[in-house]
Amino acid sequence: MIRYTLKCDRDHSFESWFHSAESFDKLRAAGMISCTHCGSTVVDKALMTPSVQPARATENAPGQADEAGHPLSAPQNEAEAALATMRRYIEENSDYVGADFATEARAMHEGNAPERAIHGEARLDEARALLEDGIPVAPLPFKPSRKIN
Repeated sequence: MIRYTLKCDRDHSFESWFHSAESFDKLRAAGMISCTHCGSTVVDKALMTPSVQPARATENAPGQADEAGHPLSAPQNEAEAALATMRRYIEENSDYVGADFATEARAMHEGNAPERAIHGEARLDEARALLEDGIPVAPLPFKPSRKIN
């Protein structure tokens, strides 16, 4: 895996991981890489410095700060802050049902389970079937906390 710092034609910078340099080139040529800020598909690699740490450096533990003194857990920009707020609200105000999301959503829609706010995981075909059956669902722009390393 390789991490690139990318820049769009509107001068937004963001990072992304790729299987290889060749996979980046193929995805870019197919227009499948887009700016995380504005959605532009005109994206190039930006100049980046290698991430090399001295031999004595230890991994940043929770609560530690980066080189600029910012907590590592702090959002880096307004978009990250908004996503963190959204995630916190969803996790506090809905039940996580995991891989049973499609089954739970269908049961509530059919009246076989009490209605409540839920979030979880569904395969693409399951989500498509729910939508085709008139069951309102929407993808979330983050992975469940239980899935984060």
